[in-house]
Amino acid sequence: MYRSTRGSNDILSAAEAIKRGIAADGGLFVPTVMPKIDDKWLAKLVNLDYKERAFEVLGLFLTDYSEEELKNCIVAAYTTEKFDDAAIAPVAAIDHNTFVLELWHGPTSAFKDMALQILPHLMSKALRKTQEDSEIVILTATSGDTGKAALEGFANVDQIKIIVFYPEEGVSPIQRLQMITQQGGNVSVVAVRGNFDDTQTGVKDIFNDPFFNENLAANGFQLSSANSINWGRLAPQIVYYFSAYADLLAKGCLQLGEAVNFVVPTGNFGNLLAGYYAKTMGLPIGKLICASNSNNVLTEFLNQGIYNKLRTFHKTLSPSMDILISSNLERLLYHITNADTVQIKNWMEELNCSGQYCVDERYLESIKDIFWADWVDDVETVEKITEVFKKYQYVADPHTAVAWQVGERYRQQTGDMALQVIVSTASPFKFNESVLDAIRDSKDSNINDEFSMLYELSQVSGWPVPPALAALEKAPVCHSIVCDKEEMSLVIKDILEKNKS
Repeated sequence: MYRSTRGSNDILSAAEAIKRGIAADGGLFVPTVMPKIDDKWLAKLVNLDYKERAFEVLGLFLTDYSEEELKNCIVAAYTTEKFDDAAIAPVAAIDHNTFVLELWHGPTSAFKDMALQILPHLMSKALRKTQEDSEIVILTATSGDTGKAALEGFANVDQIKIIVFYPEEGVSPIQRLQMITQQGGNVSVVAVRGNFDDTQTGVKDIFNDPFFNENLAANGFQLSSANSINWGRLAPQIVYYFSAYADLLAKGCLQLGEAVNFVVPTGNFGNLLAGYYAKTMGLPIGKLICASNSNNVLTEFLNQGIYNKLRTFHKTLSPSMDILISSNLERLLYHITNADTVQIKNWMEELNCSGQYCVDERYLESIKDIFWADWVDDVETVEKITEVFKKYQYVADPHTAVAWQVGERYRQQTGDMALQVIVSTASPFKFNESVLDAIRDSKDSNINDEFSMLYELSQVSGWPVPPALAALEKAPVCHSIVCDKEEMSLVIKDILEKNKS
């Protein structure tokens, strides 16, 4: 069962929580009880494939879904037609105690596929299980990867419409092309003038606008979310931490019970939070290492206990991490404070009114026991891409490079040489210009259009271009709406009225 981080008395089933996306009081849904696993349970994952591992993990959280319902969702999501590696989330060995967990083998070449290929199936089942008659309108703010993955997952799904908002100048050219060429009778894409935080705040304001939601309900619509604020997005991300550990056991790289450190490039905190849930359940994780770019609000918080969004916003080479308001941090605070919903509500009000809040020393110590954090600027990011390619012939995208550098810094500063897994969140081909500049010998190339760079990157790296990215060259543009943050609700109303007519 699930409840809000901000204290409303509603206790909901998993299906109801997934359908709603966000709680009525503005909080996020969290499990009322955290499932626990032991070594025997963990050991049985070793001989299972990814789909079977997903069934074991998700079955602990989505207990109102029948075995058949859950298996059907998983089988439909993780197919070799959609993922170009049969392992779904393979673990690549770099050296004897450094590995890369590759989460970008899905249809949109980003880690968001790991959850957004299954969420539409979970959502459809939830609508039937809760006997919902309304049409669900998925509102999603994206810093680049979530948007395309959500559009791909929800395209042409019955009883669901999806509207994706992205910052007009805040995504890579490939990310933008992926979104505006998405086909489907139920999908819409809107650019917002501003940065990701403007976009995300606009979506949150719409969710929390009772008049707007009442008006939608009167017309047969109900809002939900495909961002990681939705429990149905977050729960599937827990799976790949367990799967990576099981793969390392299967390869004989560690002993059962031996602790592993995960380094996670982090913006909205959902990916890292999934690792926290895995650790809380009993997965042997030593440290969860938070890697940020120049938008280092999480580094400051995890090290000092001060969350301050009032800082300069930086557009970086790792745009999916260009975020100053990390929504999922609220869930961590709920667990760290032992479900002190009054305190969490006060902190969120402080953040909204003054732009910052500060946690007590006792909570900060609990956080530091679990997390370690640092950040990397663009110069270091490019240097790391170059170094990794020259040393290992491995091609890292900018987000992965940020994590790689922070992981090495953690080892240098702490002396902890435990087995380390770098969580790789995007294909390098999604950021072809910055990666190509970092690894090619000649810096004077005249090639600067997106698709020529894709093929040059393939030639230089020896890695194949993901077919879905190559196909964008000839894909027709389907969406071209642009608006200000204040106009987002009007755009939604207009889209739904046109769609209905």
